[in-house]
Amino acid sequence: MTGLQGVARQEIEPVEAIARSGKAAALAVIRGIEGPSYRPLGACMAVFEDGRAVGSLSSGCIESDIAHHAVAAIGTGAPAKVRYGKGSPFMDIKLPCGGGMDVLIVPRPDRAVLQDLVRRHDARRPCCLTIGKADGALSLDDAGETGPVGNGFAIRFDPPLRFLIFGAGPEASSFAAIVQSMGFPNVVLSPDRRTLQEAEKTKCRTRHLVDKVLPEDLDVDARTAAILFFHDHEWEPPLLAPLLASEAFFIGAQGSRRSARARLLELEALGVPPGARDRLHGPVGLIPSTRNAYTLAVSVLAQVLAEASAQPA
Repeated sequence: MTGLQGVARQEIEPVEAIARSGKAAALAVIRGIEGPSYRPLGACMAVFEDGRAVGSLSSGCIESDIAHHAVAAIGTGAPAKVRYGKGSPFMDIKLPCGGGMDVLIVPRPDRAVLQDLVRRHDARRPCCLTIGKADGALSLDDAGETGPVGNGFAIRFDPPLRFLIFGAGPEASSFAAIVQSMGFPNVVLSPDRRTLQEAEKTKCRTRHLVDKVLPEDLDVDARTAAILFFHDHEWEPPLLAPLLASEAFFIGAQGSRRSARARLLELEALGVPPGARDRLHGPVGLIPSTRNAYTLAVSVLAQVLAEASAQPA
């Protein structure tokens, strides 16, 4: 994937490229950062023996040099450690951000471990990849955080954000189009056939809602955001009540402040406890009182991504 289509799989793509290829390759990982950095700790890049690369560790200033070191490491079979920016011996290679970066290059990583990592990721199971600094040995754990660990370095891989988009009208279909363009898994659920047809034009998955009931087979995990874009607010309480009891990390609903107050009263009447009601974002979006469907879509997506970035690992 390239461009916006690859945003949702940006972190796993380099690992996936090696796991699915039979060609010799190296995995380059940011294992240390000093000061500002374009890419985060644990970011990965795959380099194949012909020099082809998948992923990046900077804005483009060090990728060719990383590829050079990676190809050499594939030849020797020994892990390599390279420093860029502050304290680097390569004075001719500058990091625009002005910081320093340590990169660990692991030649011929255990493909079976990487394949297992991809399977877990596709099954939406978080996991942690640990790399031995000395020998490049790989292992997987169910839990852990990105950073140094013992004699190795760990990288946490979380499932991509998934969006459940409920509603009817241009707000729902506009939000779905933006989410789909970025490659995020999503499902559009609506009682309105036209809304579903508009979502299908952008190749979103769709489900027709015939009753004001949350489908029992709808998988809602801790990396799921559920957004309601209804003008007919009668649909909201019966859908929100079970969503607020789920693991979803973000739940929001469009509407005016008056609608939001009425919505909370109806949820209280349904027996939804105060702590659960407090989880509801409404009116949803960072920009108040926007009347444009696409502006609302961007506003809501920005709020969801901000919330996701603040979530503990």
